[in-house]
Amino acid sequence: MGKVSSSVHFISRTAMAGTRDVPGKAHWEPNTDLYTTDDGLVIKVELAGMRSDNLEITVEGMRLRLSGHRPDSCRSPHCNFLVMEITYGPFEKILELPACYDLSRAKAAYLNGFLRIDVPLAHAHPKGHKLEISEGT
Repeated sequence: MGKVSSSVHFISRTAMAGTRDVPGKAHWEPNTDLYTTDDGLVIKVELAGMRSDNLEITVEGMRLRLSGHRPDSCRSPHCNFLVMEITYGPFEKILELPACYDLSRAKAAYLNGFLRIDVPLAHAHPKGHKLEISEGT
């Protein structure tokens, strides 16, 4: 497993016990890679089976909130699972980034089941806003 810079703080709001079966509450977190480059930070999120219009990225200060819903529309209503490892339904993941990154200039792209967010280095602290998600890299 790769090493994540100690300057990136990861905050999870959905790993609390008891949220799995509460209607309207997120109940899973997508697998996420965070790594730095010479230009900034890259956040790569595994979201197979989703469309970009099922995703929302919200920026509030230095907090990045990823949320959405993976629909369970590809199985018959009367199936009997032998193994079920794919999680469906609502999700949420919150990342708290250090001040050395500029979320106001972040770019998001969704391609082949992966959401990639590039966050450049900077020193500005923007107000809250949403990131648009493009199709492709």
